[in-house]
Amino acid sequence: MQYPLYVHGDSRNGFRASFADLPLACARGATLDELRSSAQGAVELQYDRSEQLIPGPTGSMSELQSLPMDDGHGIWMYVEINLVRVTSQAVSVEFSLPASLLHQVDACAKQRHLTRSAFFALAAAREVGVLEMGERPQLPSWRAAPE
Repeated sequence: MQYPLYVHGDSRNGFRASFADLPLACARGATLDELRSSAQGAVELQYDRSEQLIPGPTGSMSELQSLPMDDGHGIWMYVEINLVRVTSQAVSVEFSLPASLLHQVDACAKQRHLTRSAFFALAAAREVGVLEMGERPQLPSWRAAPE
């Protein structure tokens, strides 16, 4: 999957980057090729055999640019992350919503500095009783309920 990565760089230290959707993983590299390789390794290190939610990638550039991590001093790029090499209990889902509701969800997620995937994961966790209403976990440290 192609995940967005926010990249900072300078001529002395190479590049450092953070994922919008995978906040536990950070990558570094002297070159962009090394950064891409480091990104895969960082995701594997932080999420393999973890109960941490691995959301799908955010595809909306406007949503990415509204995140606090976009300080205007870096660039967004997409890197291929092979999730086959990461064992997780999280699964991808697809569903439909009325367009007006989705616009409200996006506005609320933006206000809370969350991606759409993180918003839906938190809403589902609250609905099934994993989280209490009003409780705000430090993302992404909360754990999904066991099956």
